[in-house]
Amino acid sequence: MIAMLGMYDHPAIQGANDRYWALIRDHLGRGPETLTRDRDFWDMWLSPDLLLGQTCGLPYRSRLHDKVTKICTPDYGLPDCPAGHYKSCFVVRKDSDVRTLKDLDGLRMVYNEDVSQSGWAGPMAHLRANGVTPASAEATGAHVNSMKAVAEGRADFSGIDGITWNTLLAHEPAADTLRIIDWTPPTPGLPYITSLSNDPEPLEKAIQAAIDGLAPADRETLQLRGIVNIPTEEYLSVETPPHPAAAA
Repeated sequence: MIAMLGMYDHPAIQGANDRYWALIRDHLGRGPETLTRDRDFWDMWLSPDLLLGQTCGLPYRSRLHDKVTKICTPDYGLPDCPAGHYKSCFVVRKDSDVRTLKDLDGLRMVYNEDVSQSGWAGPMAHLRANGVTPASAEATGAHVNSMKAVAEGRADFSGIDGITWNTLLAHEPAADTLRIIDWTPPTPGLPYITSLSNDPEPLEKAIQAAIDGLAPADRETLQLRGIVNIPTEEYLSVETPPHPAAAA
């Protein structure tokens, strides 16, 4: 069996995620002893051995929604977001002349991956809706890499998952050199999923019990507030902008 919580698993918070999984496993009564961190996300998401995983909204609506079972969606308590929803912040260097979203027109953008709702689809949809076109858009492989690219002057701006941004502020000194100029609209958050062969109800109960049982410090580190059930149709209705290559 596979358990993965790799969407929010910065090295500094892996211990808290390990304890979270241990509680889920204890309440569920089965599962692997440790989280899997050394396999490709798609391989795990699509594996018949997936007991618990977390995916992003864009992969879920584009390829996974009919191949996995959605369990529930964690609520991270982001301000100005409905429960279970999240949004992305646009970050620039503190010494940048950029003050508004419109100022990003013609500047260099970096994003984590083209299968990311928070790094690509959400930010690009918001830019397009406001008539802003980046001069370039380059993938970095991770939000932390995008943050560092902007901090080091290799790019002008990036869209960063709001939950990830809170973690970066707490554990990455380079984040202190950046400032937020705007936010995307909220979209449904990152759902927990399991293989089609698994019953989601015991998993949902175990997840809620684990969140309730987390030590306050771990709950705060992981930013977990609870779980909600968001209809699949709400995920599928979110806009997907053109592929980055086409957009560029």
